[in-house]
Amino acid sequence: MNILLIGNGGREHALAWKINQSKLTDKIYIAPGNAGTSSIGENILVAITDFPALGKACIEKKIELVIVGPEVPLVKGIRDYFENDTDLKNILLIGPGKSGAQLEGSKDFSKQFMVRNNVPTAKAKTFSADQIKEGLQYLADGKLPIVLKADGLAAGKGVIISDNLKEAQTALSEMLLNKLFGEASSKVLVEEFLEGIELSVFVLTDGKDYILLPEAKDYKRIGDDDTGPNTGGMGAVSPVAFADAVFMNKVAEQIIIPTINGLKKENIPYKGFIFFGLINVKGEPFVIEYNARMGDPETEAVMTRIESDFVEILIACAMGDLKNKKIAIHTDYAVTVMMVSGGYPGDYEKGKVISGLNTEQSALIFHAGTKETSKGIVNDGGRVLAVTGRGKYLEDARKNAYKSISGIFWSGVSFRRDIGVDLLKIEQTKKNIKTD
Repeated sequence: MNILLIGNGGREHALAWKINQSKLTDKIYIAPGNAGTSSIGENILVAITDFPALGKACIEKKIELVIVGPEVPLVKGIRDYFENDTDLKNILLIGPGKSGAQLEGSKDFSKQFMVRNNVPTAKAKTFSADQIKEGLQYLADGKLPIVLKADGLAAGKGVIISDNLKEAQTALSEMLLNKLFGEASSKVLVEEFLEGIELSVFVLTDGKDYILLPEAKDYKRIGDDDTGPNTGGMGAVSPVAFADAVFMNKVAEQIIIPTINGLKKENIPYKGFIFFGLINVKGEPFVIEYNARMGDPETEAVMTRIESDFVEILIACAMGDLKNKKIAIHTDYAVTVMMVSGGYPGDYEKGKVISGLNTEQSALIFHAGTKETSKGIVNDGGRVLAVTGRGKYLEDARKNAYKSISGIFWSGVSFRRDIGVDLLKIEQTKKNIKTD
């Protein structure tokens, strides 16, 4: 079949790489894609929210399956658009409609959904601009550190954690009154801070049943040792040392199943990915956030560990036929390290020529923010390349990733050097306990 993948990041390059391996894939189109996806399929220069143009492309290219990569088209209702169009309604599509995408599109909605369906999460209260006095007082009465979250989509950057009351109150005022994150912060959740280690868990669900995909741990801050401002993600590791069978059983029973049952109970149809952003608090899982799509850069690690024909599973999901479907997962490790533009997540320059891409690599190179020009491939975003090393052991995967990185360069390039180091320490501690 002909398949359309919507998006242009590292997540989409990794998805295209996996989809292209399927015996069911005739041709894959990526809209708009990047310099990396053009080597796998055909890029179509259509914006991710131009639904009429995407629909026209589906008809012209005889598309039978659409996979929506990023969150914005989902929140804006791409599924609803396709389902309400006579010529498009029979095309299989992976991704929820507007009602389901609220799990990601509104932090307030998702928090209330968790509360209604007894999904473990941090306590929180939502405030709008006309409630600023109440919000400031709520902060004064609360416990530090405290978390402030923009209600809407903010490209992974709408969260502020503060351990200083005055700074927290200033941040709340900036978010609500000065629209620090634009319309995304027209409402702000003030949330209890949970101490623990984070984990990304992914499922593919048809609204009734689900398949659990490989878990991952991502690294959000720009600097080594988790220092500096938050980013869209600086790296990821899969599998995760502390996500053992006991912990993952708790995740299934306390979080995944109640979430899917909640969607059914509230009559919210859902065919697509759910990303559970979790935190492990002394062995107990809590939900920090839902996403209505796969994570980035976690996808760049997760896709390399799936052995099954992924298109078969996607089709079953889109047709509402996931019951009794199985997925085979490779035991090898995957370590993804993001190479980013100098200055990211602040201002950065585009158009810098990238060297070293055509040499033999010890890792997979997924393009995240690149463009082909007459000068060669250049950086075209903050996060530029997702370098994914694989190996039987975590240290092997790390070495393979960083070996490739050492041969790639552009002016101003930056990356974290400690991706996976914390998990190495956890694994070593476990080995020592077993030895003793």
